[in-house]
Parts: sequence; structure tokens; C-alpha cells
Amino acid sequence: MAKGTTALIGWLAVVSLALILVVSGLTLWLTPDEVFGHDGWPGVLWMTLMRTLSPGKIASDTGTAPFLTLMLIASLGGIFIVSTLVGVLSAGLRGKIEELRKGRSRIIESGHTVILGWSEQIFTIVSELVKAHASQPRSVIAIMADKDKPAMEEAIRARVGDTGRTRLVCRTGRPTEPADLDLMSLDTARGVVVLSPQEDDPDAHVIKTLLALAKRAGSHPPVVAALSSSRNMAAARLAGGADVHLVDSDDVASRLIVQSSRQSGMSVVCMDLLDFDRGEIYLRRDPALAGLTYGQALSAYATATVIGLRTAGGVVLNPSADTVIGTSDQIIVIAQDDSLIRLAAGGDQVDERHIVRAAHQPPTPARTLLLGWNGRAPQVIRYLDGYVTSGSVLDVASDHPAAGAGLGGLLNLTVNVKECDSTDRYALESLGAGVYQHVIVLSDDRYEPRHADTRTLMTLLQLRDMQNTLGERYSIVSEMHDENNRALAEVTEADDIVISDTVIGLLLAQLAESPHLADVFGYLFDSRGSEIYPRRAADYVVTGAPVTFSTVVESARRRGETAVGYRLADQIDRAPNFGVVLNPDRSRPLTFGTGDSVIVLAER
Repeated sequence: MAKGTTALIGWLAVVSLALILVVSGLTLWLTPDEVFGHDGWPGVLWMTLMRTLSPGKIASDTGTAPFLTLMLIASLGGIFIVSTLVGVLSAGLRGKIEELRKGRSRIIESGHTVILGWSEQIFTIVSELVKAHASQPRSVIAIMADKDKPAMEEAIRARVGDTGRTRLVCRTGRPTEPADLDLMSLDTARGVVVLSPQEDDPDAHVIKTLLALAKRAGSHPPVVAALSSSRNMAAARLAGGADVHLVDSDDVASRLIVQSSRQSGMSVVCMDLLDFDRGEIYLRRDPALAGLTYGQALSAYATATVIGLRTAGGVVLNPSADTVIGTSDQIIVIAQDDSLIRLAAGGDQVDERHIVRAAHQPPTPARTLLLGWNGRAPQVIRYLDGYVTSGSVLDVASDHPAAGAGLGGLLNLTVNVKECDSTDRYALESLGAGVYQHVIVLSDDRYEPRHADTRTLMTLLQLRDMQNTLGERYSIVSEMHDENNRALAEVTEADDIVISDTVIGLLLAQLAESPHLADVFGYLFDSRGSEIYPRRAADYVVTGAPVTFSTVVESARRRGETAVGYRLADQIDRAPNFGVVLNPDRSRPLTFGTGDSVIVLAER
């Protein structure tokens, strides 16, 4: 009984055989006259088998009393055996269906993308992978988490919607268990994404999953994993090995918050580069460009924007214009799709009359107000210290008990900590926000994400009303968790809203599709080297007159910068692009206004 359905069926077959042999033997012994009327002993065996499997056959039997008695015994035994067999088959089939419903069967796919774990980022990742696989006829995304399979499927249907040609396969299991990992057919997988779960000590779960992946036998597909804390990066790198691409969620979100606070529109530009809707980053090797300089390559493509090089020494964005492209070097470009990238037939048409030679103003000390506090706040402040000039001031206003802790070693910032409930209007007014150039609103980690986002919205509404009432102007950057709250936050007209979970999800989706982009995005989010800056269009070209983007590219090149797009001031409040255009048509005339910006890769 404990050995399952197969063993039960086997024992029923043994009992059936024993019954048939016993009844047939007794028939041959006790009723020899009946044997000759049924074609000898083979006929008796067949007759007994039929009465065992189909007890109704006894109704047509005739013969002596001993013979009929033996057939009755065979039929009664058959009733027991058949009814037991039906019950065993029914229970076994029901158990198998339940097992399939719970997602405990091995998948038989190949070339699929595997996602291990469950968090809010999974909806962003699935949505982006569906877009990336839109042109593929038989793409599969396989998900395994310690959740009920129907519940996972229902949640994805509700949040993602139609997946088009991409098929979703969900399995229930623990990603930390090697036996459960075998269900995902990892030997034939295209790549693996490990998510940081929504539970206590999520990084320990990720590291254990990486260990399980590393120790399994067979081929090892590329692995991308997200960690919630920077201090666990070394342990995760050791657990996963050199081929695992790790995403430091705290680090990426902190850098993006700081960059957005200094340069309005940065979060929108980064989201544009990270999603699969518009401009994407590609690496390609073109022998025709070998021997040219980076400055010459800026005008080499008709439908793509060159942003850097990948050489034997690593990735460099916006290298020196006189850098010579080697035969083995890869060109890093922004394009709508890799199938649309093609070399230009001729050189760009540059109008020298519209190029402006204005010098950038050196940065001056700034005053920044930080509202709220959470675990990544010290990291945000340290990165901000690396951007601002000496003499800058940061005031932290929060009622969080840990506010202001762990801030030693700052070089350029003077930090002051004030007690303040950031949702209270009178408390905010007492801060005198008008004296600040930048305001950063952090999500309070003492509350669950949904409630923390609600408090952030309240703070943003108070700040916007204060600006309208007092006629003040300062940039506002806020951190939120749920992408669904972006539409609500747009009412507050905040300059930038960094949805941390969405950013990490987009980055994981990009790396799952193209692991070699890890170095590119690592360089992009690093404070060293060139970074993305939206700068006044009037500093590059004449405003109020039609110019081509080729002229903008040339003007930026002369400054040692790489122009990648622009932002129109009159469309800043219009979703989903908020006025940002990356990799624009180079030959189409543009007319910039005084408030418009050119988006460039440049040194600080």
C-alpha cells in the first residue's frame, strides 16, 4: 500500500492470476466432464479469466453444480479485484492530476528562460521578456517558486496580461533544493534569473540558491541574480562563481536616486534604456569601422547612436574622440532593434552656423533636503557626497530612529539631522524648503511597501502645494516601490520618480537576454567615467531654428561628449516618455526651445 499505484496494480495482477489458476485447477479436478465441453484446459483458463474480469458472464453459464459453484467463486473474486482496480486507478489518476496542478512535474522545454523565486520584480521581468521574445515563435519562460502553481499563473495573468507567443510554465518548488531544480531542465535552459524573495534575510536565500545551482551536475547556463544588500555581494560572488552576473539592488537604486536628484530626467532616460519598448543597447563588431576613430564612428550609423566601445581592456562609454577602433573591438550602440542597425551611406549633414560654443558653468555648492530614511539612505548620501562640490549642505529631516547614523568620512557634504514627520504639512513648512535646490524623498522602511508609497505620495502632494502657494522652485526626486503608483504620483508633478523594484526588474530582464551587457550597465551606473547628463540645448545649438540631430552630435563631440537624445520641456508631464527621445532620426529637423535639453554622455 505504501509503494503507490503501480505496486498496487501489480499485486492485484498477482491476486488475479492466483485466483484464475486455483479456480481452473479445481475445475479440471472436480468437473472433468465440463473440461471437454470447453476445449480442454486452455478453454477453461480463458473462461475463468473472462468471469474474473467480467462477472456478468456467469449469467449465461450452464452445467453441473460444482462447475457453476467454481464459476461463481471466480466471479465474486473478480468483483473484488475489478472494483479494487478501479479505485486504485481513480486514486492514482487523481493524485497525478493533483501533482500536475501543483506543478511538480519536470518540464521538457529547451532554450527557455528560467526564473527562480518570487517577488514584485517578476511581473516586470516577465513583461519585458515577453516583449523581447515577441518575434520568436516558440519562446518559453519557466518560473519556479515556493508558491501554489495556479496562484502564480493567476497573478501573472492579472498583472502582465496576454503573453502573445511566449508560453509561461510555472512549477512549485524550493529553488534552494537541488531535487526541485531538476524539474526546470536547466541543462537546456537559455539563462537563469534568481530573484530576491520578499521575506526575512532574502540575500541568504539567493546565496543558497546560487550554491545549489553551482553544485548541480551538467551544463550551467548563464545566471543573473539580484541582491538586496551590498554587504552580501562578496559572499554571493563566491557562491555563484565567476560566471554569475550579480545586481546590487541597493547600489543601483541609490546611484539612480542621486543622479536623478542632480540631473532632472535621469530616471526616465535609464528606464528608456533598460526596457524593450524603445531604445535598447547592442554590441556589434563592424570590420568596416576598424581603423577609424571613435569621433568618426559617431556618424557611421544611419539608424543607431554610438555611445562607446568594448575593447580587450573592458567597456568605455564616451571614450576620447581620437580613440582608434581595433579589428576586435565592439561598437556599443543604442537602436530600436538589432535588425534595424545599418551603416550610413554617406556622412552626416552638419550645419556649422547652428553650433554654439558655450562653456559649461562650473558646479557651485548646493543645498539638498532629504526627507525620510531607510536602509539605503547612508549609501545615497555617500554617492551624493561624490557628486557635489565642497561646501555643499545636506539636511536630513525624518522621525526614523536611525536617521543620520553611519555617515562618517564625508568629504564635501555637511550633514544636519532634524526631527520631522515628512507627511505633516506644518513640519514641512518649518523646514523652509525654499532655500534648497534639490529635495529627495525616500521610502520609509518601517512600513510595508504599499503603505510606504502612500506616505511618499502624501509628502509629494504637500511639497507641490507648498511650491504653488509660496512660489518656490526646487527639484523633487522620490523613491517608490510599486509601478502602479506612478500614475498617482504624476499628479504631484515630481521631477523624477524612481521605482526601485521596476528598475531592478528591467535590469535583470536585460541581463537575462544579453549577459554581456552587464559591463555596459555597470559602467553607466558608476560615478567614475562618463555618465548621462541632460544639459541645456541652448549650450549646443541655436534655439528657435530648425537643426538636425547630426548637428547636435557634432557640437557635443567637440566638447568631448556623446549626444544620445534630447528632452522637450513642453512634454515633461506626458507619459510614458515624459519628453525624452533617445536615438532620434539624425536627418529630421528639430527646433529646440529655451527649456529643452540635450541628453549626453559626459564627464562630470
